[in-house]
Amino acid sequence: MRLGLQMVEGHATAAVELSALREEELPPLVGSLDDLDLADFRYISLHAPSKLKAMSESEVVRLLRPVAERGWPVIVHPDVIGDFDEWRTLGDRLCIENMDKRKRTGRTAGELASFFRELPDATLCFDIGHARQIDPTMCEADAILRQFGGRLRQIHLSLVNSQGGHEPLNYESMLAFRRVSHLLPKDVPIILETPVAAARIENELEKVGWLIE
Repeated sequence: MRLGLQMVEGHATAAVELSALREEELPPLVGSLDDLDLADFRYISLHAPSKLKAMSESEVVRLLRPVAERGWPVIVHPDVIGDFDEWRTLGDRLCIENMDKRKRTGRTAGELASFFRELPDATLCFDIGHARQIDPTMCEADAILRQFGGRLRQIHLSLVNSQGGHEPLNYESMLAFRRVSHLLPKDVPIILETPVAAARIENELEKVGWLIE
């Protein structure tokens, strides 16, 4: 985590997402929050584990509750949610992410609707790469944003390949993303999920600028 924060030092970034995608990463991350230097960021969120094998939902929510109390959005994959009562306690800090085709739910506007009915205060983390993988025409992305745009809290941006891996943006993905960019408020934080070396970070940030101009 500290290495990632060091990599973006000196770049014009005001938003950061802390990540505990593996459940064993969550306790040490939550325990270290007071020791991380996050002073340069105006927006901070934390990504919850994407799968639960050893930990129960109640254990995970208990660890995430102090994060929510800091006012930080907690990004959650909908297929992790089984006990709605537990997750409802995170209120509007709970931020549900739309999924790629590897998951069995949370991929489309229709599938997301069932989660927002149970979690009426939850917000949306719109993963534009996931939406393009599900529907390259971007019609599903358009539907998600038109139906849940009022809940939009943050954006994940990357090229998502057919296996679900994140890649740097290419010209084709950027053209696709431009089709729905008019539905994305300019003040919504964008989290880049493009895996690039430190020397290419500025290049990725320039691509974002082109997308939202």
